[in-house]
Parts: sequence; C-alpha cells; structure tokens
Amino acid sequence: MTHHRLFGRLVPVELAAAIVLTAAACFSFVGHAHASDVPGPLVDVDWLKTNLDQPDLVVIDTRGEADGSDPYAEGHIPGAVHAPYPGGWRATRDGVPGQLPELSALEKHIGSLGISGDETVVIVPAASSSSEFSGATRIYWTLKLAGLEHLAILNGGYRVWNADPSTTLATDKPEIVAADFKAQLRPGLLVSSDDVRSHLDDGSTVLLDGRPAEQFKGKDKHPAAKRFGHLPGAVNLDQSVFFDPATGKIVPQTVAASLLPEAAAQSKAEVVSYCNTGHWASMNWFILSEVLGHNNVTLYDDSMVGWTENPDNPVESERSRLDDIKAWWNGNG
Repeated sequence: MTHHRLFGRLVPVELAAAIVLTAAACFSFVGHAHASDVPGPLVDVDWLKTNLDQPDLVVIDTRGEADGSDPYAEGHIPGAVHAPYPGGWRATRDGVPGQLPELSALEKHIGSLGISGDETVVIVPAASSSSEFSGATRIYWTLKLAGLEHLAILNGGYRVWNADPSTTLATDKPEIVAADFKAQLRPGLLVSSDDVRSHLDDGSTVLLDGRPAEQFKGKDKHPAAKRFGHLPGAVNLDQSVFFDPATGKIVPQTVAASLLPEAAAQSKAEVVSYCNTGHWASMNWFILSEVLGHNNVTLYDDSMVGWTENPDNPVESERSRLDDIKAWWNGNG
C-alpha cells in the first residue's frame, strides 16, 4: 500500500508532470497581489469581517449534522459554502478508512465549492474540540497538497464568530458556480508506507505520533487498526495540547513551540506526522509546518490503520498480557 494511490494511479511520468505544473503555478502567482491575502495560517474575526466581501474569498463551513440538527442551515457566516467534514474530503480505500480520495474525486469536490485554484480560502470549523478542529487542519493540508496557496483557518471557528455581537449570520445557501479545478500537486507533503519503512533505521527522521498516550503505548487502539502500539522509535505528541477548549482557539505560537518534544523542536528536523488515519496528525503537521514555519514536515496518511494492514510492518508496544485479560474481561478482547 503506497500513498501515491492518491494521485489516481499516476505513473511516474504523470507524477513528474504534476510537479512541473506545480512549479509553473507557483511562478504564475509572482507579481499578482491577492485582494484578500491572509496574514498567516490563522485569521481572527476582525480580519474575516473586513475581507468577507472580497470577490476572491471562499469561506468553507465544515460543520456537519449532529443529533438530527443541521447547524449550517440554522446559521452560518454570510456567503460561506457548506462542505462538512469528513464528507468528500476523505474516503475508504483498500479497506483503510479516512484516506485521501482519488484525484479525480478530490478535484471534483474542490471545484464544486467554486474553487478554481487562485482564491483565498478560509476554513471554519465548529471549534468544539481539538479533534473537531483537526478536521479543519486536515482540509487545510488537503487543499495545500492540491496546490492552493492562500489558505487559513478561522481561529476559534464558528463559535467565535457567533459570539461576536458585531457579526451577522445567514441561513440561505449561496449560489455556487462550480469551477473546473485541476490540482497542482505537492507530493512532498505526504509520505507512503514505503517511505516510512525507509525512515525506520535512518536515525534522522522524527516519527511524530499525534494520538493520546494510551494509544501510543498500546493500551488502546483505533477499532480499524490490526495491532496495538506505535511506529518503532516514534515520539508521542498528543495533538490536543495545541487546542484551548475554553476559547476554541489554537494556543499562541510561543506556547505551541514550548510544547514540542526536543526531537521535533529543531526547525530543520525532518518530521513525519502520523496518528490512526491522518486526522489528528494533520493538527501536528499544521502547528509545525504552518504556525511554526518548519520546512521538513510531512504527513503519513495511512498512519497506524494502514501500517498494521501489513503484518510484516513492525510496531512497538507497552501492551502486556494483563492488558489483554482486562480487555477480554470488559468485553473488548
């Protein structure tokens, strides 16, 4: 199982062509001022209010239905398009859930939101929890992988917009003119299982596990994972530490930097961010790559669910026979 599955079934020539197109697209942006250039990977309510009427701005509301209610229909940022997560952002492939869709499906989904490639896109989650906010970081990573340049997340999400008395809400759906979006792929933003295997013994790559400590140790696991534990030599950094549940916001940059394990703190460190299915891993990727500006951070989309599909792939675990007995006793064995 390799990740270049994402690109449909691109052969090496096609992949090379995608890289060339990406480079050409990057050069094409030079010298063109963007009407609503984002100040960074996170924007606040004031910035979004100021730029909301810009013609090149696309606001994506990622909130999905919950408990029979439709929060988007009940109220959303004026002009925001609805693209709930995971929705068309993820797919089950080769039996592994939560994977990137085939390239054609991903292009169609992005284009259906009226995105052609040069827009400024602001992603708005509910910001109800770190895991929910990770849906926004995953979408951000996906769009960047597909070649978009002007991206941001509303820090605090819908909850800070709704709490601001100076903002307004809409209940109507905006008219969307679908675009013919063609990805300008950045394959350097993700790694395959083969890539991970090559890093196991090189001693220079940090394998950063974004899951809770109990899963990292092998005391618990994702239901779809075949084995307990973590990638050999991995370092644990639970992504939830970067989210402030009291405000719905990402912690300040200085705080985020202080939370990094020593191995990942160096800006030039090569880091592979992973979790179970690449969801939580996107938060750690976002903090390191986008918030802190580290240059050598990639995401392992298959993560532990995909990795454990292959019985020959090694794992490390602190799980004991007693843990197995406890799980059996509790009906989870």
